[in-house]
Amino acid sequence: MKHFITIFICFLSALTFSQTEITGIVLDNKNQPIIGANVYLEGTYDGDTTNEDGKFQFTTAEKGTQRLVISYMSYETKTIVQDVKKLSKLQVKLREDVETLDAVVLSAGTFEANDNSKVSVLKPLDVVTTASALGDFVGALQTLPGTSNVAEDGRLFVRGGDADETQIFIDGIRVFTPYAPTTNNLPTRGRYSPFLFDGITFSTGGYSSEFGQALSSVLLLNTIDEPDQEKTEIGILSVGATVGNTQKWDTSSLSVNASYINLGPYFEIFKNRNDWGKPFQGAQGELVFRQRLKNGLFKFYAAFDTASFALTQEDINFEEGIDFKLNNNNFYLNTSYKGILGNNWSLTTGLSYTYANNEQGVITTDINDTEKSVHLKLKVKKRFSSRFKLNFGVEQFMTDFNENVTDAFLNDTYGFKNNITAGFAEADVIFSKDLALKLGLRADYSSIFGDTDIAPRVALAYKTSTNGQFSLAYGNFYQNPNSAVLKFEQDLQARKTSHYIVNYQYINNGKIFRAEAYRKDYDNLVKFDTDFATINTNFNASGYGYAQGLDLFWRDNTSIKNLDYWASYSYLDTQRDYRNFETAAQPNYATKHNLSLVGKYWIDDWKSQIGLAYGFSSGRPYTNPNTSKFLSERTKAFNSLSVNWAYLLSPQKILYFSVNNVLGFRNINGYQYANTPNFNGQFSRRALTPGADQFFVVAFFWTISEDGTDNQLNNL
Repeated sequence: MKHFITIFICFLSALTFSQTEITGIVLDNKNQPIIGANVYLEGTYDGDTTNEDGKFQFTTAEKGTQRLVISYMSYETKTIVQDVKKLSKLQVKLREDVETLDAVVLSAGTFEANDNSKVSVLKPLDVVTTASALGDFVGALQTLPGTSNVAEDGRLFVRGGDADETQIFIDGIRVFTPYAPTTNNLPTRGRYSPFLFDGITFSTGGYSSEFGQALSSVLLLNTIDEPDQEKTEIGILSVGATVGNTQKWDTSSLSVNASYINLGPYFEIFKNRNDWGKPFQGAQGELVFRQRLKNGLFKFYAAFDTASFALTQEDINFEEGIDFKLNNNNFYLNTSYKGILGNNWSLTTGLSYTYANNEQGVITTDINDTEKSVHLKLKVKKRFSSRFKLNFGVEQFMTDFNENVTDAFLNDTYGFKNNITAGFAEADVIFSKDLALKLGLRADYSSIFGDTDIAPRVALAYKTSTNGQFSLAYGNFYQNPNSAVLKFEQDLQARKTSHYIVNYQYINNGKIFRAEAYRKDYDNLVKFDTDFATINTNFNASGYGYAQGLDLFWRDNTSIKNLDYWASYSYLDTQRDYRNFETAAQPNYATKHNLSLVGKYWIDDWKSQIGLAYGFSSGRPYTNPNTSKFLSERTKAFNSLSVNWAYLLSPQKILYFSVNNVLGFRNINGYQYANTPNFNGQFSRRALTPGADQFFVVAFFWTISEDGTDNQLNNL
């Protein structure tokens, strides 16, 4: 027995002496102790938690090189690889986790509408709940600062830029024909249904080097990654009908939407100033298929739409007016893949194809144009750490445009082919959760010009307080002239802008305030010497211009129960010498002052949501030939108040009503002057007004879903 006790004591002594003690202290970057940090050897149960002095101490029987892990919430985890004998009296400093919710965000020039974003100025549902938007994402974005109200056009005009200077992408892939075609003084709409998108990023300047061929703005639309449930959505409207269905399986899902619009019955009740021979009719179909793979997500998006109309428009130079007709067919295909390659590498790739055909008739002239466009893109991203990320990629744009013009005296064909090959690289450097830097470089080679354009871009953000931060951005941006010019002349060069942006943003408890000042300098704008671009026009790239201003935005959804509202204001000072301008001047689409007020209020007793949207824009420039000054006159200010009402009949049935310009403001978009003076030597004119001062929509929406409670109230 004595021998056994002696052996046992010797065994315990040997075990004790074989233990190694690991000690140290854990501090933050200000040398303050971190209490409660976890310290342990990876793959073992050996470890400790730091005390009130930040110290830890434990023993281990492990030998040789081991991995000591130190972690604490809101700090980056640190791993020390060392022989256990040297893991004593350590001084470990943890850096703040720069990916926390309160970390700095590069926000200059960018508005997020994404439920998953750290900083979301709008929510995806705001796109279709804004009273003045009429279910169009472009209409909702026109309530944000930086946009000019061009009511007769309907497209996005951003910070002094023409509408073609804004490019739209779906899942990162270019949309070449995002708007339905129309004619003069009839606003267009975006082609695509907002119900298929859950994320929108609207960049009014200073955007990533990943996106090119856009002078002024980029709009990114992201389709839903994973629908929450199977459902069917039916809508019956005063102007048409919609139907949608979503199916889910284990690793895949499919969403389809279809819609039909016919304005004929509407115009029978509410008269229109245009003489419609065939009121607008259109049909649209979309689908999104999603397949989850082992290491990524594949999406297939396709959309087809067709539209036609015919009308006679009043014209001061033609007593009987001008006959115009249009038939349009448009097909858009988009595939994308996002996946993990391993070792913190990820891959994003995609392809889009567009086929667009327009058949137009103007008096006795027939114009048939066809565009075929392709976008290929490959992007690779490496996450070296939470503080340094690098992404780079290549892309190809291919466009084949042809136009045939025929009448009793001619049969002419115009067109062009152009390939643009581009490469880009961008690095995100996060110095701390208060300071971040983005550096980018882009190169575009255009085969039609034989030139390569190099565009550096940089953005910096600094967090000044818990809720506030400043951002700066600078960059060069290039874009080829549009098809209206290139079909006649290819001996030009890419248009260029330089953006300078300073931004302040404050976010606290459902309240957002943004103030942003900017300057844009334009070069290489297209000039020509005729009233309109024709085959006989002389073109050059000597145009120039500038745009500068201030944008303000405020949103609050917490101060008053059930009330969500936002306000935006823009001041714009811009001039440009381009097209057939006699001298540098404010273009006729630009408005110096723009104000938007939007509010939505839920009334429990009425089971209703009431929405209001007010828009104001100062007068737009026009040229009065009875004076010697160019673009010196101004229209009267634009005013419009829109209202909508959504009433919940039952959990899945909704009655909806909206009126645009409910007060009936008589807005004037501009003036048309006669080509020749009258007997008094004066040029007569007529006001260019909307086809109708107001627009009404009455609709019934019915959702059939798995849980029996999901409804479309938030989609209105």
